Amino acid sequence: MPDAVRRSILIGAGLAGAAAVVGRGNAQTPKLSSHGWDADAPPDLEFLFEARVKLHLPPLDVGPTPDGRRVIYLVKGGTFEGPRLRGRVVPDAGADWVRIRPDGSGVLDVRFCLKTHDDALLYVYWQGRFWSAPENAEYALNLEKPDDPEGAWRYYFRAAPQFETGDPRYAWLNNIIAVTKSRTGDGGPIHRFFAVK
Repeated sequence: MPDAVRRSILIGAGLAGAAAVVGRGNAQTPKLSSHGWDADAPPDLEFLFEARVKLHLPPLDVGPTPDGRRVIYLVKGGTFEGPRLRGRVVPDAGADWVRIRPDGSGVLDVRFCLKTHDDALLYVYWQGRFWSAPENAEYALNLEKPDDPEGAWRYYFRAAPQFETGDPRYAWLNNIIAVTKSRTGDGGPIHRFFAVK
């Protein structure tokens, strides 16, 4: 059989398999619908949960590298709660490998685990950005200050997390894109997770 034909068959089989998986779905997966579809409208957001993550402080400071200063915040623990899931941040099961660029902004590389109240393990990972004006940097980076939602306008702290789990009760998380709106304080970051609908 010619290579071109073999490739076409494999690609077709892959697409058919993907279609079967998508068609099968999950009882908790949001249903797709053309009702109300507007190509020009921004996507809606659905609040998932708020995670209050505690970090081991101070962070590990690797120092200047060819790509910027590397600082590592190790995850100590924490909790999360929302309308559809709640639980705890698994202690010592992740970190944020921050790279501080020459312009002073932070490139976030976060990975950690969540354990739901009913014992499902969720792996969460994301890339994000953190920056502020120089006069607000000390405030923004003070993780030990009291939680201050009213002061979070003084810095930008956003990310795009993704989830992985093998637990069928939460398999719908494997198929969504999410965004976070976060702030600092109370011993670490406080992330509000939203599903992009």
